[in-house]
Amino acid sequence: MDRQQIELVRSKVSCASVLVAAGFLLDKQESTRRALKFRRGGEIVIVTHDGAGWFDPLSDNKGDVFALACLLDRIPFNVSVERVGGLAGVDCPPGFSPPGLRIRRGAPSPLIERWDGRPALVLNSAAGRYLHHERALPPVLLNVAARADVVRQGPYGSTWFRHEDGKGGLTGWEERGPTWRGFSSGGTKTLYRFGKPTSPRVCITEAAIDALSLAAIERQRVDTLYASTGGGWSPSTVEAIKATAAGAMLVAATDADPQGEVYADRLRQIADRAGCDFIRLLPRAADWNEDLQRKREWGSAFPSDRQTLRR
Repeated sequence: MDRQQIELVRSKVSCASVLVAAGFLLDKQESTRRALKFRRGGEIVIVTHDGAGWFDPLSDNKGDVFALACLLDRIPFNVSVERVGGLAGVDCPPGFSPPGLRIRRGAPSPLIERWDGRPALVLNSAAGRYLHHERALPPVLLNVAARADVVRQGPYGSTWFRHEDGKGGLTGWEERGPTWRGFSSGGTKTLYRFGKPTSPRVCITEAAIDALSLAAIERQRVDTLYASTGGGWSPSTVEAIKATAAGAMLVAATDADPQGEVYADRLRQIADRAGCDFIRLLPRAADWNEDLQRKREWGSAFPSDRQTLRR
């Protein structure tokens, strides 16, 4: 094929089509409007940019539809072009668009305008009830987060969790609700922060709800900043972690799964380069919110000690 034909194939075939043909299944629960998660056994691939791009959250692999075919089938580029071209008629699953949420059209409003336009979190709101009743976050902690203005009520019962740069400037927010998860359009993932910014102990989780859940489990230690990467690992996130952890103990409080271990290893490397102390803190279940929910169900029978692993 000439270059024009290659670009035509690239525009017609989604990365999702390649994954479906290779036996991957869409994980709707873990997918968002802008990031579709596909699984095949222990393999995970995230499809982005409306099907034009992808990345492997467990490695540094990423690229376009041809790079994906090369990786999956262990074939050179010229063969991948022919193979992807043969998938032009393969249907891919529709993007996961949760019910009840409108998809914005056109350029979004500035971040600060959208954030300021949302009401403060209150316990008797749909967002407050979701966080307390379904996610087991205690009212006292939610009130502290609301007063610190690191959470706001989003639309349709969702909650927005503020991400900031090192100077306290808004860079975006995690969006979580009963039927929705995502990140602000036009925003940049840095860190969600709950606690004193200059704390000597910094716990890094993968989601803001997990950061708050760990804070609840530990009764919000006064020496600890509870932070979340929002499931991302962008250069801005790495820089934020470096700056926040400088001179502190860095705690990898990521999920107890393969992706969590990959993130924990990256945090260990950051700690090594920064010369700061490092500890791996594991939830007993898959993540800290599941631990918190079990703690509520089991009461005093729930083990109080955490699984801590050093370097």
